[in-house]
Amino acid sequence: MSDEKKMVNMVKTQIGEEEINAVVEVLRSGMLAQGPKVAEFEKAFAEYIGVKHAIAVSSGTTALHIALMACGIHEGDEVITTPFSFIASANCALYAGALPVFADINPQTYNLDVTKIADAITGKTRAIVPVHLYGLPANMEDIVWLANRHGIAVIEDAAQAHGAEINGRKAGSFGDAACFSLYATKNMMTGEGGMITTNRDDVADAARMLRQHGMRVRYQHEMLGYNFRMTDIAGAIGLAQLAKLGEFNRRRIENAAHLSLLLKDWYVVPFIPDGYRHVFHQYTIRLPEGMDREALRARLKEAGFGSEVYYPIPIHMQATFLGEHGKGLFPVSEEAALRVLSLPIHPAVEKEDLDRMAEVLLSF
Repeated sequence: MSDEKKMVNMVKTQIGEEEINAVVEVLRSGMLAQGPKVAEFEKAFAEYIGVKHAIAVSSGTTALHIALMACGIHEGDEVITTPFSFIASANCALYAGALPVFADINPQTYNLDVTKIADAITGKTRAIVPVHLYGLPANMEDIVWLANRHGIAVIEDAAQAHGAEINGRKAGSFGDAACFSLYATKNMMTGEGGMITTNRDDVADAARMLRQHGMRVRYQHEMLGYNFRMTDIAGAIGLAQLAKLGEFNRRRIENAAHLSLLLKDWYVVPFIPDGYRHVFHQYTIRLPEGMDREALRARLKEAGFGSEVYYPIPIHMQATFLGEHGKGLFPVSEEAALRVLSLPIHPAVEKEDLDRMAEVLLSF
């Protein structure tokens, strides 16, 4: 790589004076723990998603953990989710004492295949956790219909889908609950943090108690709970980021469209169903069969571009689950793990960067 060329990394956190000033204001107030800024952030986030309640927590993982418990999931229950995601999507079932049951994915969207979900339902199934992978919503209308038919809960894993939509309706507003990550790499962030959204008063009430040692009233502990609170520092950052999310997503969508136009004749570019809004937390292509992914990544790095594989080992093949014994159980997920590659399209990436990156990909 030439010394004159900048490195275009997979992630560039977008922090401006608004976030800095918001944090300074909180520090000067002396109220650093969960307080008025978190409450303000929760109200704004609920309005943005279009739901009654938003409950701020310490991470996307704790959001999933609490949401399952708030929906009544406990030991002996089964929770259906995808094997092609970050491991937290399945671990949350284990945290609640339940058994994660995997269903394979749709090869175009990388999200859960509804027919495979239907095949996985048993008398012990109590919840479905669809993941809106890479920023594309799962098929929520069919998933909710299927869940209602069987009387089971739906908890959306919207960790990567801030602002994604189906026919104008925001991801995070379809299920009994939904969970967002606010980790530093997400489309909007608080450094570390998470958010639960729901229209169910009972789920919101339980979630608020679970995040704070089972308390509704101070020092009156009604259930076993946890310390999963968000700080006012994070809440202040979240408010500043939420105000910018529309522009962040616009840039991601614009960059993704430009790159897809350049690559579509040689690579399988992201698929967007009619009526869906993909917010491209990750821009992910599928490589032609037999292409050496690591060699391509090395070529990209040499030219000044980061890349990443999300996710190289499906969850069912991780050591904490079935390991190598799981190989062959979910072939669509396993094939995707071998051939996907994510490329940088975050708001700081310029059109010239995309053009240069496409040249490398097309010349490989």
